[in-house]
Amino acid sequence: MQYAIETSAITKNFDEITAVNKISITVKPGELFGLLGPNGAGKTTLINMLSTMIEPSGGSAFVWGHNIVKEADYVRQNIGVVFQDTTLDDRLTGRENLDLHGRLYGLDGKTRKDRIKEVLSLVELTERADAIVKTYSGGMMRRLEIARGLMHHPHVLFLDEPTLGLDPQTRLHIWDYIKLLNKEEGVTIMLTTHYMEEADKLCDRIAIIDHGEIVALDTPQVLKNMLGGDVITLELEKPGDIEKLCGTYQKNGCANFVSKKENEVFITVKNGEREIPHVLALASGAGIPITSVSLRKPTLDDVFIHYTGRAIRDKEVSEMEEVGYKMRSRRK
Repeated sequence: MQYAIETSAITKNFDEITAVNKISITVKPGELFGLLGPNGAGKTTLINMLSTMIEPSGGSAFVWGHNIVKEADYVRQNIGVVFQDTTLDDRLTGRENLDLHGRLYGLDGKTRKDRIKEVLSLVELTERADAIVKTYSGGMMRRLEIARGLMHHPHVLFLDEPTLGLDPQTRLHIWDYIKLLNKEEGVTIMLTTHYMEEADKLCDRIAIIDHGEIVALDTPQVLKNMLGGDVITLELEKPGDIEKLCGTYQKNGCANFVSKKENEVFITVKNGEREIPHVLALASGAGIPITSVSLRKPTLDDVFIHYTGRAIRDKEVSEMEEVGYKMRSRRK
């Protein structure tokens, strides 16, 4: 089998809204593939189609060689899913949640017992296996959900915002489990995230998705290298001067790429240390006051800004985490 996941112009419409617009991607067996984008970009909708939760409006897709519409049952037998919001039964123990999942997939008693032991050990929850799930921390619940998704030995694992709402230390631990699953267990993983660092650290390849379309797709390093050099960030005294400054740099041709965010202008240049005096001189010549300047290597955030014209704002991320927290609190 050449591809673990293959889509061809897959599309999903909700009334007049196009959530996913003719996306075509291929994911090789054993690959860790990321969908990076803001809330509402279409990431979860794509995962829901590939996991047979909803049917596409157009196009086609195959998961582990099976058509997601015509062979949905076969697709489900070969995938595991960790949803954005927890779907555990918090009145049961961790072991009981895993056992129930195994029964739903038709695993016999001995197989369930052996597999439960394996996956609990994998996510380091053996000592808490018989504790009621509502006594678990958020990170422990996430680990249990990953263990549950692995109970039936899936070939493909879908992780939808796997670290949403978790503290930084717990997030790093989840990253370790994801990498372990991918490298040592050989599981093909597709994950959605809006965390730039998460995508950069984990993924073999990343598709940047915005407004239901893929705007860039490659390895993290290639995506960053596409900007062609160092990033100079200029903070302006007057936000109203941003368009004028961008135009100045584009007209002069000193920058490979020019982008903006709020009261900042980002330009990508080669030999950034040497170019800073020239860049500042152009701003001064245009009568534009600069309050600060910094130099760094390109990040995925720069790539996203370049292709979409905006950043995934911290405020947006915080609001998403707050929504997730409130939903978990209501369930409790």
